[in-house]
Amino acid sequence: MSVKDIYLKTMKFSWLKLAMGAAITLISIILLLICVGIGALFRNGTILMFMVLIWLSLSFGVYEFVMYYVGYMIKAAHIAIITTAVTQGQIPDNMVETGKEMVKERFAASNAYFALDRLISGAVKQLQRAVGKIDDIFGGIPGVSSIVNFVQIFIGIALGYVDECCLGYTFYKKDEGAFKCGCDGVVIYYQNIKHLLKNAAVTSLIVMAATFAAWIIPFAVIGGLFSLFNWSPIIAFFLALMVALVVKAAFIDSYMLVKTMVSYMEVVPQTEITYDLYDKLCKLSGKFKDLFNKAQNEKPVTY
Repeated sequence: MSVKDIYLKTMKFSWLKLAMGAAITLISIILLLICVGIGALFRNGTILMFMVLIWLSLSFGVYEFVMYYVGYMIKAAHIAIITTAVTQGQIPDNMVETGKEMVKERFAASNAYFALDRLISGAVKQLQRAVGKIDDIFGGIPGVSSIVNFVQIFIGIALGYVDECCLGYTFYKKDEGAFKCGCDGVVIYYQNIKHLLKNAAVTSLIVMAATFAAWIIPFAVIGGLFSLFNWSPIIAFFLALMVALVVKAAFIDSYMLVKTMVSYMEVVPQTEITYDLYDKLCKLSGKFKDLFNKAQNEKPVTY
């Protein structure tokens, strides 16, 4: 199946992500009205600013809570279905329920998935920072810092979905432990990093352009409304930011996820793991070392 087919046929997950983001935004707006209302009663700028800070803290707490109990499961189910689509060439009719069952079968509890996701994400970020060493080596050459910064931004976008690819690998290799699959998945990604970065090059530019549009429109609309009614520009900024992030997460990130996972899962069957990479990656990343150690101590999978 092509990237376009998988993206369009799994669009239900994008709408679920949008609905979840809209719910978080609505709750945040309600909290905003309550906090600003309380602050206005005192008619004091300092108290009002303090209530805005409370609103930001509460909104962040709501986001973390919803993402932990709902968002991660939606993402995991989406990844499971994308993996099925790439490896088996078909998508289940009831994809949401099937995806949820695949996640439950693989991880048993959301905590297990959450722990693996955080370990892989941390390892990938640490490995990504190794690119900064280029600047240390050639820092004396004029203009190199700017080039390295641009390269890091590009690689950050291209490698932003490594953890999802590795989680997809855990659904592909169901007969092996989840932590071992996550560890192997990272190694496989870095073995094929040149190929995957090449495929991600054009997509990353498209995503950057789409993200720019997703940010400009909410900021223009919400900023314009708040300016018209002479409301707080700080509140307008944070509301626009939330809307932009919701739209990006629902549609742009979903497309990049499908695109990257298709490229990744296509090279998985032909990749013979180079085991000396484990030692190299352990030295570069403490999180990867933790992941590797958990894989070594993992019990065999039984269904």
